[in-house]
Amino acid sequence: MNGAASMTTALPYLKQFDLSGQVALVTGSARGLGLCIARALAGSGARVLINGRNAQAVDATVAGLRADGLDAHPLVFDVSNDAALAQAFERIDREHGRLDILVNNVGARNRKTLADTSAAEIRELIDTDLVAGILLAKLAAERMVRQGSGRLIAITSVVGELARAGDAVYPAAKQGLTGLVRALAAEFGGRGITSNAIAPGTFATETNAAMVADPDFGPRVAARNPTGRWGEPEEIAGAAVFLASKAASYVNGHVLVVDGGLSIQF
Repeated sequence: MNGAASMTTALPYLKQFDLSGQVALVTGSARGLGLCIARALAGSGARVLINGRNAQAVDATVAGLRADGLDAHPLVFDVSNDAALAQAFERIDREHGRLDILVNNVGARNRKTLADTSAAEIRELIDTDLVAGILLAKLAAERMVRQGSGRLIAITSVVGELARAGDAVYPAAKQGLTGLVRALAAEFGGRGITSNAIAPGTFATETNAAMVADPDFGPRVAARNPTGRWGEPEEIAGAAVFLASKAASYVNGHVLVVDGGLSIQF
């Protein structure tokens, strides 16, 4: 097959990844992995709603994306605040008229031994990392059912399957999200809605900057990975675009691990 013929057949296929006309909400998207996912979805044609609790940070992120010619809009709310969550979805209805993609990315972590973690801290982490994800999915699914289509995507973690001492609650919540994703896949799969998760490994985000720079810990984590390095935040984006696209229309109830092979090597 010559080059021209190959290009002709490739272009229609690549259109499956075009998200033009779709509205996507990415929680916790003012920075880090959430921002990289939001940028990729917007770069694929979606209108992306940038979420965070800090209005100044959200507005700065939106301005940066718009400067790059991307369709981005602010949506400031705390995912763990039930009233604010309901109001945010009412605003989505009012201002955008639909919601096609939800990426539940917000997560909190408190690396402590279980003995040193108070009951209040446990409940706060579970509320943010799991309960908020359930409520987000509930509100998003209500709209997607009316539309007859949608993509529910949760950002979990390889620590839902792997464990280490001094970090009990976060893995428990992330494993809970995995169960949620599978339950949603079963409940809504017949209504044009898919539900999947992305499980990141160790990424060199702003949040992890101190660990990456630690002369002992940073290289040790890199050496533990078959790739020999930490992941770059942008490397999470392709998985999100795939799961949000028509190309993943028969992918449902799946956890896509993006960790450089961390979880398969011992």
